[in-house]
Amino acid sequence: MAEDSSQEKTETPSEKKRRDARQEGTVAKSTEVNSVFVLLAAIFLLRLIGPWMLSELEQNIRETFAMISETDMSDQRLILLAQSSLMLLIKLIIPFVSAIMFAGLIANIIQVGLMATVKPITPKLEKVNPLSGFKRMFAMRSIVETIKNILKISIIGYIAYLTIRGDYSILIALADASVEAIWNFIFASAYDIFLRTALALLVIAVADYSYQRYEHEKKLKMSHQEVKEERKQMDGDPQIKARIRSLQREMARRRMMDSVPQASVVVTNPTHLAIALLYEPEKDMDAPVVTAKGKGVIAQRIKKLAEDNKVPVVEDKPLAWAMFDKVEVNQPIPEEFFMAVAEILAYVYRMNNKGAA
Repeated sequence: MAEDSSQEKTETPSEKKRRDARQEGTVAKSTEVNSVFVLLAAIFLLRLIGPWMLSELEQNIRETFAMISETDMSDQRLILLAQSSLMLLIKLIIPFVSAIMFAGLIANIIQVGLMATVKPITPKLEKVNPLSGFKRMFAMRSIVETIKNILKISIIGYIAYLTIRGDYSILIALADASVEAIWNFIFASAYDIFLRTALALLVIAVADYSYQRYEHEKKLKMSHQEVKEERKQMDGDPQIKARIRSLQREMARRRMMDSVPQASVVVTNPTHLAIALLYEPEKDMDAPVVTAKGKGVIAQRIKKLAEDNKVPVVEDKPLAWAMFDKVEVNQPIPEEFFMAVAEILAYVYRMNNKGAA
């Protein structure tokens, strides 16, 4: 039971998990949002330049029929006719293609932001595995997509039916209408159908995007074990970190011991504590500096190094205890210890002068 609970994915995904998923191209994205943006862009463009497009198309049709009706139709005129028709087609298609591409780009940026990765299109064996494909066919995501497509087709069909039924009387009257009136009716009806469909699909897109975000978050959730493993990877193995800290302490202790032979005096309590002080007034030192300190075995090693290098060792229990708790290595002593340390240094200087004499 404990193992099952540790594997159950109930934890909120970490930032690293989200970042890795994004680099893999796994993001919360709805194709319905793209579809609605593209459809709205097409509707807006149709409303904006639709009359111009109809005018250009009408003019091209008139020119085509005028050229075809001439008796002296040559190969050169046929080529000119084909070129003009092709240029018109390009002129009419380019605005729609540009608008659709721009709308799709904006829809993607709104959903996932700026992202460039080729991993989603990288070939993978699991993508061509028949068993994996069979499982995906009956996955919840596939079922939701099927229901969503059926709903979209039903909505679009119902909107088209309502629109045409509302204009049924006008549709019957078009039997005796001009070509221009028929074109205008088709254009207006198509615009109404597209606009109503876009508004209905907008509701579906919002719901689908919410569902995609829910599924994405659910997919990214982590188990307790995954959280622990990720934290271990980011922070490092505790045993390795402990070993590194041990080595760092050993190196710091070695550097501290190397400074003892240059100390001016070592203050002890006398058996448990040892504090090495350095004071060089010729170097404009404001106060003596603690270059080494230690308890127990470390204190004994400091005293042994001091004796071997002829560094004076002075016993002062109250001062040793007070400085040991308040002063760190490589820090100057506080002002409250100036008088006591000055007396010890004066004593050391007197002893040195006597020894020299």
